[in-house]
Amino acid sequence: MASQQTVQAHRPGALRRVVQGPASEWIGLAVRLGLALVWGWAGLAKISDPAEAAQAVRAYEILPESLVKPIGYGLPFLELALALLLLIGLGTRIVAVVSAALLLTFIAGITSAWARGISIDCGCFGGGGAVDASKTEYLQEILRDTGFLLLAAWLIARPRTRLSVDSWLAS
Repeated sequence: MASQQTVQAHRPGALRRVVQGPASEWIGLAVRLGLALVWGWAGLAKISDPAEAAQAVRAYEILPESLVKPIGYGLPFLELALALLLLIGLGTRIVAVVSAALLLTFIAGITSAWARGISIDCGCFGGGGAVDASKTEYLQEILRDTGFLLLAAWLIARPRTRLSVDSWLAS
């Protein structure tokens, strides 16, 4: 009986087998493409109207005015670059680290606006700026970005994915 319990304690669980097994590279592919979709969607939504993106950055009332335009105009290009790199699977771990840092920055900005009582739309997928207090969605935005952060964390921990340039270069 004791030896059977010892065997069961050392046998990996079903979840662990999936996470560490051959399926993990397919899961990584789905995670990588999912995060690429998020960054692509966010970047494309903002790139057509960079002035609006700068207004969204300004609404947080965090950055000095001298940084609002460079960040507002540059952020869509960064998001599209992250999307492209994730799509092809090049530098996956580095891109995931940058993604995580960016998402933590977004979460901190949204939390800061919420804590200071500023009523804004996050501008995460275009738009943004001041809104009526009844139209803020801080909790949903933070939870959504936390979910995206978990995707980035997966790729930081397991950057090896199927159908990636990284795998092709490593072979």
